[in-house]
Amino acid sequence: MATEVLTTADGQAKTALSKQHAAAWFASRKGEAPEIEVGTATPPMSPARPEQPELLSPRDVPKRRPGTEAGRIALLHAVAHIELNAVDLHWDIIARFGHVPMPIGFYDDWVKCAEEESRHFEMVCECLKQIGSFYGALPAHAGMWRAAEDTADDLMGRLAVVPMVLEARGLDVTPGMIDIFRKAKAEDAIAALEIIYAEEVGHVAYGSKWFHFLCGRENADPKDVFHQLVRHYFHGVLKPPFNEEKRAEAGLPPDFYWPLTEDLPAPGAASK
Repeated sequence: MATEVLTTADGQAKTALSKQHAAAWFASRKGEAPEIEVGTATPPMSPARPEQPELLSPRDVPKRRPGTEAGRIALLHAVAHIELNAVDLHWDIIARFGHVPMPIGFYDDWVKCAEEESRHFEMVCECLKQIGSFYGALPAHAGMWRAAEDTADDLMGRLAVVPMVLEARGLDVTPGMIDIFRKAKAEDAIAALEIIYAEEVGHVAYGSKWFHFLCGRENADPKDVFHQLVRHYFHGVLKPPFNEEKRAEAGLPPDFYWPLTEDLPAPGAASK
């Protein structure tokens, strides 16, 4: 089921299938449908993508002023792109790490996340439609899948970098985006972003929960392991300001992320 979502290219078809499979999973879990067993799969290294948007290097994606209508369209388009990638990321963690023994709740959490990201994508696409645009009308960031590729063989690395770094960043920046649309009195966009903001806290929390679970299984210190994995897999340092309140709500205390704002000397570099 997860691999079927990953190999579906069209965004609307992908999210419809994602919601369908999520509903089937939870019906099974409630005993309302035949049991769905957790197996193993061979997911693609990169998910299927629609022909549009054109994917560019981050430095080549045009920057538009958010105070303009063109800027707001570009912002919504970027959010839609992030949400569609998130759908794939949540199904990918299920498909790619099925060989790692995990409690059934692990699958409940990521299927729920995938269903929510699917709704997020559809809501933002509707907002784009209302202002005369659509997902695929603008070029998009090609680097979104890099974290998945880098952590394809490391479940703890995936949890550290995707929900606990990348999705946590969404908690930092979404309030500012909501303010941009509030100034423009774009009520539907405000409503969509507020739903995304509220539900993303849960996604970060699931990452933190299962990361701590795996650290406990290995009798390892979660903070130390998190710092090691982020420095290994994440390209660059974390950049404040941080939404400390929402990060704490999601199970990320400041001593997890503040030390990662500093550049470390290269191995072997002379110390001052």
